[in-house]
Amino acid sequence: MPEAPIDAIIVGGGMFGCSLARQLRQHLDRVVLLERESDLLQRASRRNQARVHAGYHYPRSLLTALRSRVNFPRFVHDFRDCLDESTRHYYGVGTQLSRVGVQQFEAFCERIGSPLEPAPERISRLFDPRLIRRVYAVEEVAFDAVKLKQRLRDELDRLGVDIHLSCEVQAILRDGDGLSVVATRHGLGQRLRGRYVFNCTYASLNEVLASSGLPTIPLKYELAEMALVELGSELKGLGITIVDGPYFSLMPYPSLGCHTLSHVRYTPHRAWSEGKPSQAEAVPASHFPQMIHDVARYLPAIAHARYRDSLWEVKAVLPSSEESDSRPILFRVDHGLPNLVCVLGGKIDNVYDVLEEIDQRVRGGWLR
Repeated sequence: MPEAPIDAIIVGGGMFGCSLARQLRQHLDRVVLLERESDLLQRASRRNQARVHAGYHYPRSLLTALRSRVNFPRFVHDFRDCLDESTRHYYGVGTQLSRVGVQQFEAFCERIGSPLEPAPERISRLFDPRLIRRVYAVEEVAFDAVKLKQRLRDELDRLGVDIHLSCEVQAILRDGDGLSVVATRHGLGQRLRGRYVFNCTYASLNEVLASSGLPTIPLKYELAEMALVELGSELKGLGITIVDGPYFSLMPYPSLGCHTLSHVRYTPHRAWSEGKPSQAEAVPASHFPQMIHDVARYLPAIAHARYRDSLWEVKAVLPSSEESDSRPILFRVDHGLPNLVCVLGGKIDNVYDVLEEIDQRVRGGWLR
């Protein structure tokens, strides 16, 4: 056990855990961050399409869209050196099976304040007009997960946050008037005692709670595949998203110099709500052939894309989000134990909603 008392122990070194550690260190003397992987931002923060949302993605969830629109300029300002701003991004509205029509999408973007303009003719011609009714130029960016990880690591080191990598948490327990985190690191057991513990482990949130004998939180899990592709000359430098039915996305993935391809039907490989929220031991066969076959109907030039690899990750979604496609923040204080806080966020840019919640509670006397 460390001799100095720990004010806050954060379990999970993704974007949310690192951002919380940075925020809490402004109010507390000793903050410790525990991460199961060998480095920070190695799981959900890295294995995704690297999109910084500006609201367009959520025409069926006004609140999620508004929060993205509010947080977007702040994220761009704070992490500009970690962003790819060279790509032009476009959204298309489908003619068949789409839950959102052209007028509805335009009115939605106007309502949330997200800029929208017709795509140039050379871009619109890339799509089959029988399946895509209209294409728009939008304001979005992609982040470089490697640069973002290094930036956050440097800031945490500068602030004096104690980072324990390759640290597997076994349980969170009541310990007198505080909490203890029981963990193993490099094969050795350790027990850290702190005033507050923040469970920011995303898809492993319930795994940590269950191993601690605490109530779990209703969640749905999906094993998701992001196909990594290299594009032909016609599509290089473009980010493309189709809403909201025959849905797919083609997003730049800056840290590897390629694009991710995701598809509403083929990105999820399986879903479950009970049991351990981890991947199957054997990674399934890629759905890239199915993805590329379907997307080529809408965007014929994608047929020339070359498959490189796939990113696999378990996504965690609140059941209430399934129909509306919303991405609310879960922030539960005293979950099963006093001063145990559970945090779950579905998008990297809405981390600011958590930080604002912390600020409001600190102003109200929390953490004293």
